[in-house]
Amino acid sequence: MATWSNLNLQNSNSPLMEQIIFFHDHALTILIMITVLVSYLMMNLFFYKFINRFLLEGQMIELIWTIIPAVTLIFIALPSLRLLYLLDEMNNPLITVKSIGHQWYWSYEYSDFKNIEFDSYMTPSNEMNPYYFRLLDVENRIVLPMKNQIRMLITATDVIHSWTIPSLGIKEDANPGRLNQTSFFKNRPGIFFGQCSEICGANHSFMPIVIESVNIKNFINWINNYS
Repeated sequence: MATWSNLNLQNSNSPLMEQIIFFHDHALTILIMITVLVSYLMMNLFFYKFINRFLLEGQMIELIWTIIPAVTLIFIALPSLRLLYLLDEMNNPLITVKSIGHQWYWSYEYSDFKNIEFDSYMTPSNEMNPYYFRLLDVENRIVLPMKNQIRMLITATDVIHSWTIPSLGIKEDANPGRLNQTSFFKNRPGIFFGQCSEICGANHSFMPIVIESVNIKNFINWINNYS
């Protein structure tokens, strides 16, 4: 998860987030190169004391500064399109979980199992253990197996919410009366934090999301104990 001193993106916990970070670095490198080049040319123009009599009509230089930006855009667009199709890709999900946004908490239903439904409220500060994260931990975490494709069905009952886990590269709107779908794949065990990313009312900041990623054996034990 992000900390106070972390100005970069969160460390990736899924292949999709890895690709998003790679694309971010790729695009940022190109932007830095353009910024440095334009700044250098502007500084030269400011301090250049001679006048170029061909400056008002230079077809060659106009052709060059039209082609170079077009090629640059191609180098940005192709990885962007690839990433866009990866976002919608879904390969045989192992389980399906339905997430329902409320003012101001989340409820979850494990569609593949009977009688596994629970509400997930933020843990109050006066009930927190010393190792909990304030405003991020919840009373009931989502327990999911790692290294398996998971499908999430996301909706809301009242206003628009947004189900977001930054380290997994997930941000999906929860709209009342509509069922949105997304999927993700977790690389490792751990606890991944998220929050509602849509301003949904007075207590918008107090409806966090917590995923507990475990191995398949521990997940089966959790299912059996819950049932």
